[in-house]
Amino acid sequence: MKMLKKLFFLFLLFVAAGFLVIWGLHAYISNTTSSRIYQSLESVPASHTVIILGASVHSDGKLSPILQDRVDTGLKLYTSGKVKRFLLSGDNRQSDYDEVRSMRNYLMDRNVPEEHIFMDPAGIDTYDSMYRSQAIFDIPSAIVVTQQFHLPRAIFIAKNLGLNYSGFPADSRQYKTQESLKLREKLANFKALYEVLFQQSPATMGKKTPITVIHD
Repeated sequence: MKMLKKLFFLFLLFVAAGFLVIWGLHAYISNTTSSRIYQSLESVPASHTVIILGASVHSDGKLSPILQDRVDTGLKLYTSGKVKRFLLSGDNRQSDYDEVRSMRNYLMDRNVPEEHIFMDPAGIDTYDSMYRSQAIFDIPSAIVVTQQFHLPRAIFIAKNLGLNYSGFPADSRQYKTQESLKLREKLANFKALYEVLFQQSPATMGKKTPITVIHD
């Protein structure tokens, strides 16, 4: 019985330590990026490009609520004159699933000229999107758009890659999976920490295509 109590006590200590580490890293990332995340359209600094991070799309190409809010927020930045170009970064590893093309079609349906839209179909995750935005597209300044719970990690990665990017949240509604996504973000912070420490190139790179050189 004493052994069981001891093991139970050690288990509780282990769980408590785990929570402290998870929340500690979350607090660190949030605190070190808060100055680069803006909550109002008026306060966010004008930049060359808005980077919209991908999320799920339906089988018919329709944007999920989370992704639609991101694209609508990017469109708001564009129509207000805060940005001049779009970089749509998402997953296109499967022939029947294309986040970036769905985003592009959505923008073009709302009268955004095709030449103002750039696509990065190899933005498999947040790190790849941030890394490739500079390595491939050579963006001089950018506003990153995603939901508030995701922004600190995205800006943390950008900051540690030497990118002077701002963040602007796309929070127009509550999402059914929001609480689970917040928990996922806290765990994904460990992956982000590993990525910025080693800064390895994404598996997919490709030809350098500077946005400003070609279309400004």
